[in-house]
Amino acid sequence: MPLSELKQFLGCSTPKAWVEKALQQQDTLLIDHAHCEKKAASTAMQLMFRHPTRADLLTKMSRLAKEELIHFEQVCRIMRERGIVYDHLDACRYVGGLRQLVRTHEPAKLMDTLIVGAFVEARSCERFEALIPHLDESLAKFYSSLLKSEARHYQDYLSLAKDVAMETGATGLEDYHQRIALVRDLEVQLISAEDPMFRFHSGLPTKVALLDTNKDVTYEQ
Repeated sequence: MPLSELKQFLGCSTPKAWVEKALQQQDTLLIDHAHCEKKAASTAMQLMFRHPTRADLLTKMSRLAKEELIHFEQVCRIMRERGIVYDHLDACRYVGGLRQLVRTHEPAKLMDTLIVGAFVEARSCERFEALIPHLDESLAKFYSSLLKSEARHYQDYLSLAKDVAMETGATGLEDYHQRIALVRDLEVQLISAEDPMFRFHSGLPTKVALLDTNKDVTYEQ
């Protein structure tokens, strides 16, 4: 899948200031990346346990969980090679913020959860691409290798969400598109607004955001 399609799905690009912050805090970037891969595998497994009768979901989420755990192992190996200790990190507001939009009744809950998953995977892929030109050769090669699988994960989540929507016909598809628009709007806010915490999915670094408000600096989105 061309990354241009994925970028169109997202409502904005990663701010340049976030990329600059990531390059300054590569240890934190890698530790949080490892946490993200582990959480992604856990989310896929939870969906499998909650929806055991959905054959396509089981197949796609099983493959996704395996790949995410392999990525987790790969990130941990890179960290060991660089003398970075894998440790606990508090989660940023991103995923928790998106999940606040998930409804509590089925099948709407499943569809919303899958749509949120699509945005998380799409943003991960977009950020890998944004970082690659600025990283050392080894890390750039690794992140380049992740682009294809992360893009497929985005597609898998979105296709599963659409399948759920189609179970209720035209009204379900209308709801599907409305929910994507709703999640996209919030995702843009979380990515573009100032954020005091730096993480793989965090927003605009606070210092830069405050300076920009005072018109002292500008940044690109």
